Amino acid sequence: MRSSYVFLGMVWLMTFSRVQAQNIQQKSSLNGNWQVFAPLSYQGNGSVYRSANGAPLADYWQNRSDYKIHATLDTVQNILTASETITYTNNSPDALNILWLQLDQNTYLPNARSQYYTNRIRNESTNGFQIASVQIEENGKLQQVNYLVNDTRMQIQLSKALAAKNGKIFIHIQYQYQIPGAFGGRTDYVATQYGKIFEIAQWYPRMCVYDDLEGWSTLPFLGSGEFYCDYGDYDYTITLPAGMIVAGSGELQNPEEVLTPLQRSRLAEAARSNQTVWIRTLPEVQQQPVLKGNKTWHFKMFNTRDVAFGASKAYIWDASKVNLPSGKNCMAMSVYPVESIGDSAWGRATEYLKKSIEYFSEKWFEYPYPVAINEAGIAGGMEYPGIVFDGITDKGKELYWVTAHEIGHNWFPMIVGSDERRYPWMDEGFNTFIDVYASDVFNHGEYAPKRDGEYAPDGGNPADEIVPYLSDPHAPVMMTRADGIPEKYRHPMVYFKPAYGLVLLREVILGPDRFDAAFKHYIQQWAYRHPAPFDFFNTMNNQGGEDLSWFWREWFFDNQSLDQSIENVVYTNQNPADGIDVTLINLQSMVMPIPLEVKYTNGAKMQLQLPVETWLQGNHRTVHLATSSPVKSIVIDPKKLLPDENRKNNVFMMATVQHNSN
Repeated sequence: MRSSYVFLGMVWLMTFSRVQAQNIQQKSSLNGNWQVFAPLSYQGNGSVYRSANGAPLADYWQNRSDYKIHATLDTVQNILTASETITYTNNSPDALNILWLQLDQNTYLPNARSQYYTNRIRNESTNGFQIASVQIEENGKLQQVNYLVNDTRMQIQLSKALAAKNGKIFIHIQYQYQIPGAFGGRTDYVATQYGKIFEIAQWYPRMCVYDDLEGWSTLPFLGSGEFYCDYGDYDYTITLPAGMIVAGSGELQNPEEVLTPLQRSRLAEAARSNQTVWIRTLPEVQQQPVLKGNKTWHFKMFNTRDVAFGASKAYIWDASKVNLPSGKNCMAMSVYPVESIGDSAWGRATEYLKKSIEYFSEKWFEYPYPVAINEAGIAGGMEYPGIVFDGITDKGKELYWVTAHEIGHNWFPMIVGSDERRYPWMDEGFNTFIDVYASDVFNHGEYAPKRDGEYAPDGGNPADEIVPYLSDPHAPVMMTRADGIPEKYRHPMVYFKPAYGLVLLREVILGPDRFDAAFKHYIQQWAYRHPAPFDFFNTMNNQGGEDLSWFWREWFFDNQSLDQSIENVVYTNQNPADGIDVTLINLQSMVMPIPLEVKYTNGAKMQLQLPVETWLQGNHRTVHLATSSPVKSIVIDPKKLLPDENRKNNVFMMATVQHNSN
């Protein structure tokens, strides 16, 4: 989602590190940094499902949910009515006597749990999902089933347990709900000059995930925490008034029934063109004929964890070809109202979408779906597989940034299917990280740099911007559950800190070559699967060739401060030809490698980096550097990549010395 976590088994670690941090400086000088560099107590150091090297094993399993949905949209009463059939496959080793489903629309009930977890009370509400029937199909016959609804969850009680290892069940549900207005946030409708725009998401009862880590994942949908979904195939239809355009996840199956011959011809042209092609123009929106009756739009999407759609008769529509590394092509499309038209605004939306997909596909993992859609509405920055909802009023760099960010979510968490509700940094943080680099590349840096700092988001130094949060005693740690993070800290701890941490890992700790190879390996081995944090940590340790326990502990499980300083520099044997002895002090509990720049009096420079092990036996260290001539100054972190809270003590100016010329 657009920018504006908690292992229970690790609570002891976070509490212990906070209590002990104040004593680390004194103890480390005598005993070494035993706490900082201690092995991290990993949750699940390898099992028959997940390897200690971070990979899913041959016995890894996950359940599957396939959906067929037939929906009707009443655009006058703003009601969606639907029937769905879920084919649920239990690949787990456990027989399941109950099934849990998510009912996200119930978050808009007047007494929903989401009303109480913050101090903000929502004054508008709906009646949530109105369930007409829930049936189970056995031997081709339907039978009513016992179920109960608790807030945003439904439990189906089975008379006979669903068999383990490939047991299948067919669930039939009929329902309707009132579409929320602007208060829906992620799903809504809004009036525009030429008609309403509907952004329809979280619109069908869907299976909760049952996995090898938690069993049933039944955290309620409160608002900040997003989604955790099974993978499967979707076959869905939307019936609504003729003359409306539906922009849906997946691929349209019946263009000859819902599009004009001219629109179909233009789509064929766009599929061959690297330039944006109009599919439905402004004059065609303005002069649209009055049509009677309904039309049904039919979409399919395969191997995905969700689908969503937009619908409006006000949509202007354009599209172009996307070039993928394998030589295949897909299509990028944008739909938007007259309020968004113009080359400084949504006229370039498809270009932004196309270039973002091409970059992410080349850099990390190829985009797997036939279509990607950028839709303009009031959700203002929300992502679903194959479609993103961005803001009607977005323009220029803001529109590019939000487009790149939201479509980037198709990699995290749509392809790499992490649990956004428990670990939002695996969603927003990873995605913010990849779209920072996308901005550097797009159109030779037209909108670069994209930096996600809170104080200077248009290009301030993230290393300096994160410092206040590292020392803030009230700031939550990144491993906090999504809904447990106060709004004040949501962006810094969910988007900014994890993204910046990956930048540190790439630019300082591992280097681009090792990091990129390890990160790509992580994406490839967990594509369409459900990784947990330790799968990521283990992968990066093993593929990167480093025990990064110290980094995961101080960055992900805690908030610690960094202050590396130069206490003194002297010439060895008082002779510049013998090198220099540099005395370094680590004044806070965080450790990092030590980038150094030595400037000579003749204007030359020497760049080097001391490893993090410099601090292994203590926080007060003297190191010898071989220098070639008299030194003018020594600077820690000259590129200002590290979150050092006091840069004044990072610089040491050498005094002029008389030295022995013999």
